[in-house]
Formats: sequence, C-alpha cells, structure tokens
Amino acid sequence: MKRKKKGPFITTIQQAKRVITVVTGFTVVLAGIVMLVTPGPGIVAILLGLAMLGTEFVWARKLLKRFKKEANNAKNSFVNNYINNSKTK
Repeated sequence: MKRKKKGPFITTIQQAKRVITVVTGFTVVLAGIVMLVTPGPGIVAILLGLAMLGTEFVWARKLLKRFKKEANNAKNSFVNNYINNSKTK
C-alpha cells in the first residue's frame, strides 16, 4: 500500500499554526514586560508567553524551567526564614 503524501495545504496549515503560536507568545511576553511597570500581572503574563513559546523553542522551555526552579527556591527561602521563625517565637 502506498502512503499518502501530505499535500502543501496540510503543511501550510501547520506552518500557520506555528506562526500564530510564536506571534501570540511573543506578544504575551511583551505585554507582560509592559505590565511589570504598569498595573497588571506581568510575571504571570511572561510565564504564560514563555509556555506558549516553549512549544516551539528550546530556549523558551529552558528559561521557563529556570523560572520555575528560582520560584521554588524563593518559596523555600521564604518558608524557612519567615514561617519557621515565627513558629519558634
């Protein structure tokens, strides 16, 4: 049996989806950067944009992984310094 070849229409749709994902991801990241100095959830928007870009780019996945690691470190530091110290008083 012969395999059906993907037509140019299928690859065009796939490429269009990739372009839309990339443009939307960069737009959300840029909006998040703007929201860092204006009212709004800037960090959340940046993380959401990186998650979108992470579906297409390895650098975005690595950066998102690093943000998650640093957020976990910050949380652990907060718990160790403030929560545990207030319990001992």
